[in-house]
Amino acid sequence: MHMDYQVELRHYVYFMAVAEELHFRKAADKLFISQPGLSRQIKQMEELLAAQLFIRDKKKVSLTPAGHFLKQRVALLFKDIQDTKRQLQLIGTGDSGELRIGFLGSAMQNVVPDLLLRLKKRYPKIKTTLGERSNTDQVASILNDELDMGFVRLAKVPADLEMFTVYQDTFSLVLPENYPMLTRDYNGMQRFAQDDFILFPPEYSPHYYDTIMGICSDAGFKPKVSHESVHAQTIFRLVENNLGIAIVPTALQGGFQMRVKFIELKDIPQKASLSVIWKKDNPNPVLKNCIDLLLRVS
Repeated sequence: MHMDYQVELRHYVYFMAVAEELHFRKAADKLFISQPGLSRQIKQMEELLAAQLFIRDKKKVSLTPAGHFLKQRVALLFKDIQDTKRQLQLIGTGDSGELRIGFLGSAMQNVVPDLLLRLKKRYPKIKTTLGERSNTDQVASILNDELDMGFVRLAKVPADLEMFTVYQDTFSLVLPENYPMLTRDYNGMQRFAQDDFILFPPEYSPHYYDTIMGICSDAGFKPKVSHESVHAQTIFRLVENNLGIAIVPTALQGGFQMRVKFIELKDIPQKASLSVIWKKDNPNPVLKNCIDLLLRVS
């Protein structure tokens, strides 16, 4: 085929405009070109691809099955071009660029702020974006390359991800301040069998939920769950108002001034592990530097 006659990137840009607007004049306006010019380009494209992409009648424009297929593929192609552009900007030494971090709320107590401070000191040009998300959300976003790393409480992750425990914490029982028991009289979980519990919902963190269930079943009871919330502050507020009691990672007792009391559960085998996860083949050099910083014992 003669070099002058092949589908070029601009053809795809024109095609996508028409495929999205399904209206030649609107698409031409959007592209700042003339409508006859746009029609000519699309016609040329259809000839080069030997496929009809649009059905045009007086009333409307619609996509043919071939057009639908091409629209999906071109959307992927454009996303790939965007990603490539982003990666090109990141390539280099990894001392500048962007890092997208997901985290569970409880990671904000110490692990994430500590990491951000160390990053800022070591790589001041790195830009970080943060998003609080559930465990499952973080895993999906890292697999889809929407996040670079996440802080989760999970027992295991898919094979494409790396996982490393960065913080191990004890659990603490959270009671209203006026609960009829002194903290020093605590002698095991069994005395709370009749209380209502406030928990994180199982879908937010199945592993965490199972761990709490395990703590109670070790004490010989299944907790009655009265309320569920993903936010520590909400959980503490409910406890404060005598709507139940809770078990949370001990790190969460900092940072909230509320009328609740904490009893650290030192006598149980269960621990609250926080892990960092990332995709094994993520090419972002910033990520590698960040993981090195996190896993290096400082």
